[in-house]
Amino acid sequence: MKKWLVGLAGVFMSLTLVACGSKTVATTNGGKVTQSEYYSSMKKTSNGKQVLQQMILNKVLEKQFGDKVKSSDVNNELNTYKKQYGSSFKTVLQQNGMTESSLKKDIRSNLLLKQAVKANTKFSDADLKKQFKSYQPKVTVNQILVAKESTAQTVIDKLNDGDSFSSLAKKYSTDTATKNKGGRIDAFDNTNTTLDSNFRKAAFELKNGEYTKKPVKTQYGYEVIQMVNHPDKGKWEDHKDELKDQIVDSKMSDSTYLKSVVTKVLKKGDVTIEDNDLKNVLSDYLSSSSSDTTATTSNNQ
Repeated sequence: MKKWLVGLAGVFMSLTLVACGSKTVATTNGGKVTQSEYYSSMKKTSNGKQVLQQMILNKVLEKQFGDKVKSSDVNNELNTYKKQYGSSFKTVLQQNGMTESSLKKDIRSNLLLKQAVKANTKFSDADLKKQFKSYQPKVTVNQILVAKESTAQTVIDKLNDGDSFSSLAKKYSTDTATKNKGGRIDAFDNTNTTLDSNFRKAAFELKNGEYTKKPVKTQYGYEVIQMVNHPDKGKWEDHKDELKDQIVDSKMSDSTYLKSVVTKVLKKGDVTIEDNDLKNVLSDYLSSSSSDTTATTSNNQ
């Protein structure tokens, strides 16, 4: 679940701070706790300051990039997580102290930050060509997962004898989610991080209709993989938008790069801190030493 907000979580925490006022937050037999008291106490803590940083950043991100993030983008990511966790989705949310609503807000914040990274990154042809070396278009494969290498070899032998992959998946695969679908899994490209690296490498080497001639050892067991659709990689010029997105995704896990982008966004946001006790809350981002040059993809690659 923590991986859902790799970029944003690396910069700020996501909490909730009530507005300052005289309204009572809690009552005890020793007296009341008001919003103003709570605020005065919270603003002195590191968590409280991080909350304010988060709130400020969200405001300026919405102003600068809000029109580039649609509600459908948020829902698509939310549905991806729901599909990934299945029946455990609500449990995972609860374990992380989140609700579906708060998750959607965090997803939107992350997508806004991604737009900021993209807008503040220069993409040279050299950068795109470099990314193209590891680029793979989305491929569709079938897989049979077994516990023993000998069983995987048996499956391969039967494929060599002409048995269908689908029938062998139903008979041998231990993956209950895919065995009755002929072993079919969701399409993936080189940016996928949920599949085992050995699995991805073996799959990308296959042509349409081919299957692995040797068992593929992964963290889950042994795999036999069949390529269903491996689109032609083509030329790098044909995939500029995808290559840019992949470069941006890599930047989202680079805290130093993110900090430089956040600095630019905040400076453009014309932020003024009116509470004297919090006047330095953005000093890490708006100090004179903060970088004021446009980021390039050659940095932190």
